[in-house]
Amino acid sequence: MLPFVCGRRTLPVIGQPQPERADAARNRRKIIEVAARMIAEQGADDISLDEVARVAGVGVGTVYRRFGDRAGLVLALIDEQERRFQEAFLAGPPPLGPGVRARERITAFLDALVDRVVAQQGLFVQLERCGRTMRYSGPYRVHHIHLATLLAEACPEADRVFLADVLLAPVNARLIAFQQEERGMTIEQIKTGLARLATVVTRGYSVPAEDGR
Repeated sequence: MLPFVCGRRTLPVIGQPQPERADAARNRRKIIEVAARMIAEQGADDISLDEVARVAGVGVGTVYRRFGDRAGLVLALIDEQERRFQEAFLAGPPPLGPGVRARERITAFLDALVDRVVAQQGLFVQLERCGRTMRYSGPYRVHHIHLATLLAEACPEADRVFLADVLLAPVNARLIAFQQEERGMTIEQIKTGLARLATVVTRGYSVPAEDGR
């Protein structure tokens, strides 16, 4: 996949494969397969790198060298679906991909992002728990740049960096879980609310702001 370009900087797409030795690639696949199976059987809350290494039949040091820490393993598990998602919004068919107005693509992107987070909700919850900054690394950075680019087209006078954060803020795994479990909201209600928020944000900038604002 081509890297995402922003101005003069090139941002590698999350999950872009790096060259590996054959044995390292085999170990990586084995570790990821074992971790995915363990999470499917017992959930993501109790997964430990030591236990993953034991079940995979590799040294604990191999797991830590390859993934660094728990957050690195979680990112690797998220990676494959994330790459497919990025291919869809960067080069897939409209309205998620190019070919329609930016406003339509913003709504389609947020809609698809909710599905993306829900599909691996347990892993995204773990990623958010791994550290204060983990939610804003990896996939989030690519999502933010993409959304900010669409906002620049839809409302050029807006602070697209700030507004991209505003629109992405509600699409986090723990909030969606809370809305479902405590608020009794359906995924369709969440998507509808996000679509309305996106409409308010983009249309609001078609009206000149008052002086001093």
